Order: sequence, then structure tokens, then C-alpha cells
Amino acid sequence: MSGGPAGEGTPKEYPGLRRAVAASAIGNATEWFDYGIYAYGLTYISAALFPGDTQEATLFALATFAISFLIRPLGGLFWGPLGDRLGRKQVLAMTILLMAGATFLVGLVPSYETAGFWAPLLLVILRMVQGFSTGGEYGGAATFMAEYAPDARRGFFGSFLEVGTLAGFSLGALLMLGASLLLGDQAMQEGGWRLPFLIAAPLGLVGLYLRSKIADTPVFREMEASEAKATAHAGSLKELAANHWPALLTMGGLVIALNVVNYTLLSYMPTYLERRLGLSTQEALIVPIIGMLFMMVLLPFAGALSDRVGRKPLWWFSLVGLFVLAIPVYHLMGAGLAGAILGFAALGLLYAPQLATISATFPAMFPTHVRFAGFAIAYNVATSVFGGTAPALNSWLIGRTGDAVVPAYYMMGACVVGMVALCFMAETAGRSLREPQIGASKPLRPRLLQEPAGPS
Repeated sequence: MSGGPAGEGTPKEYPGLRRAVAASAIGNATEWFDYGIYAYGLTYISAALFPGDTQEATLFALATFAISFLIRPLGGLFWGPLGDRLGRKQVLAMTILLMAGATFLVGLVPSYETAGFWAPLLLVILRMVQGFSTGGEYGGAATFMAEYAPDARRGFFGSFLEVGTLAGFSLGALLMLGASLLLGDQAMQEGGWRLPFLIAAPLGLVGLYLRSKIADTPVFREMEASEAKATAHAGSLKELAANHWPALLTMGGLVIALNVVNYTLLSYMPTYLERRLGLSTQEALIVPIIGMLFMMVLLPFAGALSDRVGRKPLWWFSLVGLFVLAIPVYHLMGAGLAGAILGFAALGLLYAPQLATISATFPAMFPTHVRFAGFAIAYNVATSVFGGTAPALNSWLIGRTGDAVVPAYYMMGACVVGMVALCFMAETAGRSLREPQIGASKPLRPRLLQEPAGPS
């Protein structure tokens, strides 16, 4: 991997870059591993831990999934300023321990039959702990990745954070599917669904080990060593509200589009395919797994392309494409297993340009001393209100209207919000993260005008 052209004074590639990429990605994988096993084991979890008939228990389980997102803004408010003050590395070590520990404990929650209402209550508490830790994990990992990557290849290296996202989600899905096929439905109902949750503990320890072996980001260390150290952290939340609210609002609009699609496509899809389209439990798990593996291959190429032509063209392609094709694709998925696979792959192809460029685009919208806080707050507020609630809202709306294409309508509305926000976003491709006001500086020329680049 060569760094290529970078911003003025920026090294081509920092020592430890590959380890930083691995440490960021595996932490993100641990976070999304939990979402994967929860989403793909929802049928078993709802039956084991919630009262009521199948439909009521499923809605309760989806609502509990959303609860973790409602607590994420508090996590962002806590971890974001702390990460700007103490450093990215220390916060990421704490958040991965919380996330992995809470996921492990979910596998030990007693059933509703055994513990009564203590069962869903304990699950809600653990989901809140997960949401609180995730409020710092994702923003910190994206900031960490962005500040380690060479400016001119931030899109390519940053895309591996999302490879970690899909890898964790896919691993969770594969484990749940494998356990289902190996143990059978009866054994899964009786407690086999707990096994994938218990694997979170060693996964989290591996992530913690990797993160303990690398230094904090070069950009953060340079700021700490500069004269800005004494004043950079004073009143960071107040400064964000006073001086960076346009970036907060712009990023919030983009995140609404990003995560409504994300949680509709990845988290809600197994439930949708089984409950609404009539696929078997195994088929409903296989479709997203195939689609996610397809997306994992696409992400580094999309990230590298964004380094050459810019982030905004890829976002326009994604948002417009999803808006135009969402309804036809959802009708295609209703045609059976083959249609579901093709439809999911089409949505994945359109969504990949957004997913691949998150950690290259969003951290570059804020200066170093408020970057972690700005990212964490804007991302988590928008995600908690619109993204994490998408599965439950889609399920409720389908139940009320009887229209199985409701998720497509919701996705289209989110894309409109994203397109409005994109009009106000400055192009950040190639721009140095050391600039005090990134939005006010002239960006470097796109890589397309300099030299060829691509995944290597």
C-alpha cells in the first residue's frame, strides 16, 4: 500500500497504519457482531425473553433493539469530549470492553418463563450499556482510522472500517445460521441461540489487545504537542454549538439517509423476509449474508474511487439510485428467494458508496480538537432518532397499512433528507485533517487528475 500524494506536510504513510486499520476494524466488527446476532436471532430471542404471542414478542424485541439507540446520544456526549481530551486510543479501549462484556451477558439472561419480567428488563439494561458504549466506539474508530490514513488515500483505508462492520455482522449472522442448522429449531428455542452471544468475550479481548499495541493517532499527538494543547479542549461542546452547528446539521442529515438504509437493509431484513415475505428462517438469513459478502468486496473499490473523484459524486449516485429504484427492488424481493437475493444485492450495490466513505467524509467535517465530539454527537443523535428505530417503525407501519413496500417509502424519504444535506457538504477528498477549519479551505485536486490509484 503506497500513500500517494498527501496534504502539505503529511507523510505518505504512518508507521503502524496497517495495525491501526486492523484495530479499528475489529472493534467495529465487535460492535456489529452484536447487532448481527441480535437481528438474526430475533425470532428465538423474542420467544425466550418476551411475553405475548409471536407478533407481540417480535415487536417488543424490535423495540428493545431501538432502545440501545436512544441512549447512544448520551454516549456520544460522554465519550466524544473525553476522546478529544484524553485521546482516541484510551476511549476505544474502554468502549470495546463495555460492548463485548454486555453482549456476552445477553447470552446469560434467564428466560421469561424462568425470571418473568426480569428477563426483558435485564435485556433492556444490557442494550442500554451497549448503546452507551457504541456512542463512543463508532465515532472514535472512524476518527482513529481517518487520522492515521494518508490524506490522499483516506477513502481507501477508511473503507476497511466498514469491511469490519459487515464482517462482524456477517459473522454474527453465520454463527446464528450455523447454530440453527446444526442444532435444529427445537434446540435453538431451548437456549442454543445464546451460544453466539458468548463468543463476544474473546472477540472483544482480541480487539482490546490490538488497540493496546498501537500509539494514538499522529494528528492527535501533533495537536497535543502544539501550543493548542492548553486551550483546545476548553468548552468543546459549547464551541461545537457556537461555531460548528452547520457541520453538525449537515452531517446529521447525511446520517439519517445513511442509517435508515443501513438498519432497514441489514438489521430489519431477516425479520422482513421471514415475517412479511414468507421465506423460511434459514432463507431469511442466507439472503443478507450473500448480500453482505458482495458488499464487502465492493467497499475498498468504492473507497479508492472516492479518493480519485471525490466523496460527493459517490453519495449523489447512491442517494439518487436508492430513491429511484427502492420500490422496484422491493417488489423484486417479493418474487421469492432468487428475487430476494438479486434485490438485496442491488440495494447493496447502491448503498456501498455511502458506507465505504463514512470514515473518510465525516471526521473531515470537524477540526482536530472537536473532531471526536462532533462526529459522535451528530452521528449518534441522528442514528438514535431515525436509524435504530427503523426496524420497529417499518414493522409497525406494515402492520397498520398492510403494505409490504413500506420500507422502500421510508428509505426514499431518508434519501431526500440526505440529498438536501449533501448540497451543503463541502468536498473533503484529499484535504488535510490538520486544517483548523476544513470547510473554509480549498481542497486538493482529486486523485483522478494526479495519478491512478486503487486497492492494493
